[in-house]
Amino acid sequence: MEQRVIISIQGRQSFPQSEPEVMELVTQGILEDKGEAGLFLSYQESEVTGLEGTLTTIQVEPQRVTLLRVGTVNSQMVFEEGKRHLSVYDTPYGALEIGLRTRKIRTSLDSRGGDLTIYYALEIEHGAAGNSMFRIHVRQAAPEGLVQ
Repeated sequence: MEQRVIISIQGRQSFPQSEPEVMELVTQGILEDKGEAGLFLSYQESEVTGLEGTLTTIQVEPQRVTLLRVGTVNSQMVFEEGKRHLSVYDTPYGALEIGLRTRKIRTSLDSRGGDLTIYYALEIEHGAAGNSMFRIHVRQAAPEGLVQ
């Protein structure tokens, strides 16, 4: 079943010799429970994230989270605790190979909403770039016409 939701996203990236970067976004999206395939959370990126024109879909399975971006930016990022995954991050300015080593995934997300937090190390073009975290809180949106 597909439902409208409010998505609150907080991201934090820490790079050596620089202050941590923090990004926060609240947006509307869709949460869909596809049974064995997992939960799917989708939203349109905005100017705030610098990814305007991109649809982001997050697939949450019991042991893996996949973040798929299609549009102005194209990428598929796979997070599995204790594992490293490589992918291509394709932007209008060129493509980069990125590596993700997931340290921890915590989720209470279900078909009604909840939370998802991922801690991971980021590599860009085979070089360590820093440590990152993103936290997503999902809650049901008010029915059309009602203020929440």
